[in-house]
Amino acid sequence: MKQRSLLREVTLNGPALHTGDNSKLTLKPAQANHGITIRRVDVHERPEFTPHISQVGDLVRNTTLNAGHAKVHTVEHVMSALHGMGIDNVEIEMDASEPPIMDGSARAYVNMILEGEPIEQDADREYFVLDKPISVSKGNSSLIALPYDGFKITCTSADDRGIHTQHLSLDIDPEVYSTQVAAARTFTVFEDIEELIKVGKIKGGSLENAIVLKGDKILSKEPLRFEDELVRHKILDVVGDVFLLGKPLKAHIIAVRPSHALNSELTQKLYERMDELEKGHAKKAPEKKTLVIEHETELDIRRVLETLPHRYPMLMVDRVLEFRGEDEMTAIKNCTINEEYFQGHYPGQPIMPGVLQIEAMAQAAGILMMRATQNEGMTAVFMSVDKVKFRNKVVPGDQLRIDVKLIKVLRGKIGTAEATCSVGGKAVSSGELKFMVIDKEAEI
Repeated sequence: MKQRSLLREVTLNGPALHTGDNSKLTLKPAQANHGITIRRVDVHERPEFTPHISQVGDLVRNTTLNAGHAKVHTVEHVMSALHGMGIDNVEIEMDASEPPIMDGSARAYVNMILEGEPIEQDADREYFVLDKPISVSKGNSSLIALPYDGFKITCTSADDRGIHTQHLSLDIDPEVYSTQVAAARTFTVFEDIEELIKVGKIKGGSLENAIVLKGDKILSKEPLRFEDELVRHKILDVVGDVFLLGKPLKAHIIAVRPSHALNSELTQKLYERMDELEKGHAKKAPEKKTLVIEHETELDIRRVLETLPHRYPMLMVDRVLEFRGEDEMTAIKNCTINEEYFQGHYPGQPIMPGVLQIEAMAQAAGILMMRATQNEGMTAVFMSVDKVKFRNKVVPGDQLRIDVKLIKVLRGKIGTAEATCSVGGKAVSSGELKFMVIDKEAEI
């Protein structure tokens, strides 16, 4: 595939999100192999930035780049539009420290790119083709990049209360990005607004350029553009943040509650791997061994801990009661009042969050996948969930029974399973899960 730039110069004006200042941004055509550059024309030295993970500074609700004493804030939407639309070479000029926020999405930047008319150039595009799984995690958030012939993002977005949980998986190309991702607006939780104002953020924020989540209500100037607009914006941010790798990426990124900080952590790990490969210092992948559990009819907590990488407070399987052949099993999770999530979900009326029921199903399915594929030194990583239904609540004192059936295994690495959680013989939740077996030694 050839590199792409713009045919003509285009300009956009508007207030910035965090500073509130009026800002003008101009995209200018650039020669092949030029890459992306940002120039601050409002500063005497006219400092130039080459957006890269090594320049990342502040990551509180935005991605900031540093070059000496100069900074540019909130570059993720511009970077996302350029990455998503397949633009390799362009000069960006800004007369402020932050681009215009416009409506809180990347739609205005996509329209700019289309107005500037993307054109192919003589040089071939260079990709970083990921060769092994790389992952990062913090608390209940995680990102995993897997080898993939394309650029795919599978994302789960959820708040701490489990009210606005959304999931989506997309193969990103200019057509998909422009129609399915770019228009998704940024969002925040109502309770976070006061704290953001205290630290000098969102001075230009309003319901015209952001969605506000207040309890189970969604506040915005206009109706939601997509039923799952929140997770689409999370995908938009991932597309922008990983572009700081310096090259377009070929990989499948699986993101659970991503943030700019975690996106940048993953991008740093990807850059380190890319640098290793380019310098010829890449380590040889460890030899795979067999996990011998085919003779076991059940697993106690010690064997569960040996099979799963999860630990307190995220271990959601206490025991495997029964394996039925290679493709079915039953596990349990004892839900006691000591579970930390019951303290806040909800005070006075504790209920197990639905997203944690999904996690319990995923962990049980991972154990079954490990039994079916017989791989030691490997672990099963949750990729996506579909056809989720919640029927009844789970409260302290309940024993969650998790029944899993493996329905498909591709190449011994990617599995699909049907799972149901029940309490006292009554179904409380169910779903269809997909996951992949990866090396336990993948970078974390």
